[in-house]
Amino acid sequence: MPVITNIEDLRLLAKARVPRMFYDYADSGSWTESTYRANSDDFQKIKLRQRVAINMENRSTASTMIDQKVAMPVAIAPTGLTGMQCADGEIKAANAAKKFGIPFTLSTMSICSIEDVAAETGGHPFWFQLYVMKDRDFIERLIDRAKAAHCSALVITLDLQILGQRHKDLKNGLSAPPKLTIPNIINMVTKVRWGLGMLGTKRHGFGNIVGHVKGVENMGSLSEWTAKQFDPGLSWNDVEWIKKRWGGKVIIKGIQDVEDARLAVNSGADAMIVSNHGGRQLDGAPSSITALPAIVDAVGKDIEVHMDGGIRSGQDVLKARALGARGTYIGRAFLYGLGAMGEEGVTKALEIIHKELDLTMAFCGHTNVENVDKGILLPGTYPM
Repeated sequence: MPVITNIEDLRLLAKARVPRMFYDYADSGSWTESTYRANSDDFQKIKLRQRVAINMENRSTASTMIDQKVAMPVAIAPTGLTGMQCADGEIKAANAAKKFGIPFTLSTMSICSIEDVAAETGGHPFWFQLYVMKDRDFIERLIDRAKAAHCSALVITLDLQILGQRHKDLKNGLSAPPKLTIPNIINMVTKVRWGLGMLGTKRHGFGNIVGHVKGVENMGSLSEWTAKQFDPGLSWNDVEWIKKRWGGKVIIKGIQDVEDARLAVNSGADAMIVSNHGGRQLDGAPSSITALPAIVDAVGKDIEVHMDGGIRSGQDVLKARALGARGTYIGRAFLYGLGAMGEEGVTKALEIIHKELDLTMAFCGHTNVENVDKGILLPGTYPM
């Protein structure tokens, strides 16, 4: 086993262990992937002010996200097909997050169902991410299932009314079920660790959907249903209806524009996530970290602002916090860990990010993440 010191080490290991079609699904963007690359590249342009001769004892990275205590201002983002990076992937990631003391967010398009994750994590509260489908009866039942599982927040994703084109998925034949072409079969056979894990689990379909929708009893019938279900007519009225049905904490995901941020405030949401869907929707949109400051300035006093997109280190978390994000989310970073080493890999990813966050905060002259602001950044290097 190689020595793992950073998220890139986990990425390389995951690439070697996960079948190409599923690895590429996680590690790709739409069209030219310019926004996907900018999400991480723009973090690197922001420089830090190193301070010295300041007491660095008794450091704390503890914070809160929507009034929930967290060990660091990081949550695991909702990611589809997580259970195809590693058998029972959602359960393993949720357990790692629970033990570490940060929120886990389950995707509507997860392999393990809401009920699976609730049962296998001992009833520990997690967040649930909702895609708004045309079938409103299904959405009502999905919300009720999340309530029954004691999910503590609902994350409503607004930026997937239509699906962005991801070239790698088309070329790999990624579908539901996956196209078993000769290249795909040959590639899967070489991923022995992954294959043994899949043989040992019964969870291979979309657990929140299959068996819960009339006429969708297997993976074959799922593809036709999902192709028709994402709702291009989604509006803020739907958000208000969902919030009322849910009755608990609501987070709006997919905000990139100040005008939309103000509408999110008006909707009564408890928090919003500045996000471009990991560069998987509108290629050419700004990176999340460059969109963040204007949104914080416009609405940060009225709503809790979070961000995701491009975070690969604890330094990225600290930079986002300095620019006003109350919380951050990791998607690919935890998926790399999951694909590389299962639950142990997710824990390793969290440990890496936490250590980088803790040490960088100290080098910048702070001992409490709650006190971090733009003063840790070198003027002229960060977006205004």
